Amino acid sequence: EGMMSNKKLEDVDLSKMKYIISGGDFLSIPMEKKFNNFLHTHGAKINITKGYGMTESVAATSYTFEGTNEPGSIGIPMVGNDFCICNPDTLEKVPYGEEGEICVNGPTVMMGYLNNQEETDNVLKKHSDGKIWLHTGDLGYISPDGIIYFTGRLKRMIVSSGYNVYPSHIEEVLEQHPAVLKSTVIGIPHKYKVQVAKAYIVLDEGYDDSWGIKKSIKEHCEKHLAAYSVPYEYEFRKSLPTTRLGKVNFKQLEEESKSGKHEED
Repeated sequence: EGMMSNKKLEDVDLSKMKYIISGGDFLSIPMEKKFNNFLHTHGAKINITKGYGMTESVAATSYTFEGTNEPGSIGIPMVGNDFCICNPDTLEKVPYGEEGEICVNGPTVMMGYLNNQEETDNVLKKHSDGKIWLHTGDLGYISPDGIIYFTGRLKRMIVSSGYNVYPSHIEEVLEQHPAVLKSTVIGIPHKYKVQVAKAYIVLDEGYDDSWGIKKSIKEHCEKHLAAYSVPYEYEFRKSLPTTRLGKVNFKQLEEESKSGKHEED
């Protein structure tokens, strides 16, 4: 995002760039496409590549090796690692193409959390195949050709009027709008629907948070999302709060929302 909005890089030649790797947070498909276009218009002959992992597996466990770098994908398992997608309630594997919880087995998976057996048991679980699998808390699927796709966080799922609403899908649609640079979505309480989606939006350069832009973004969402997934509230910001690791701080946004520090729809 910083590279794309930095005026000092407008005329920089990136033709000698060999690799650029994204990790640490989810790279949405619209952002991935925008950044690849930025690379190509600056002379680079590469696309951004992605890795996937977590502290509990000593960092990366999959990578978008050549031939697997599809938009939205996190590639294929690195040597020695196995992935499966399972139903988080039953631990049963789901078919190819079906969404579920991403689970990892391999030599780098942790032995457990120090002096915390309860939390260890919540994430390290033995499946019917006899293996111990790390339950990542992430949602995704494996395509029939074996490429893994990340779709969102299990804990971020919003239940609105009985429907499962996935913030990452809403964010993907929001970021397809030309005015939106970055977005994030949280669930906020609703009197009848239990929860509804609220979108925080950082606008791209050259756009302001006028009534017309908000109307255009809402209409875009109504066109591309199911009615129960359309954000109930929209709030424009200059930037989004981040954690010390640089990830969007969803908890801070949720706390701000609870305290009333948000615009009413």
